[in-house]
Amino acid sequence: MRTERSFRGISQRLARHYLSNLGGEVESDDRVVGEDWEADLSSAKVSIGPSLSLTEVTIVFEGEEETLEPLIEQFAQKAMRAGG
Repeated sequence: MRTERSFRGISQRLARHYLSNLGGEVESDDRVVGEDWEADLSSAKVSIGPSLSLTEVTIVFEGEEETLEPLIEQFAQKAMRAGG
């Protein structure tokens, strides 16, 4: 299974940290690998109005569906607390 999710208001560094706390091993600035899953990260500035922008981190998760669903849910909860 391959799924892409975007999260606003967190940095790529923080996303890597969250993924490592969820059992991943940081391979590079844009890649974290866990048991039965992989995540590739990228980030960009996005505009949210005429004068405001923030960082949006996009993560492409790959792995078995039964592994990814809880992983993505746990990650999203951490990201929402940080970004919200």
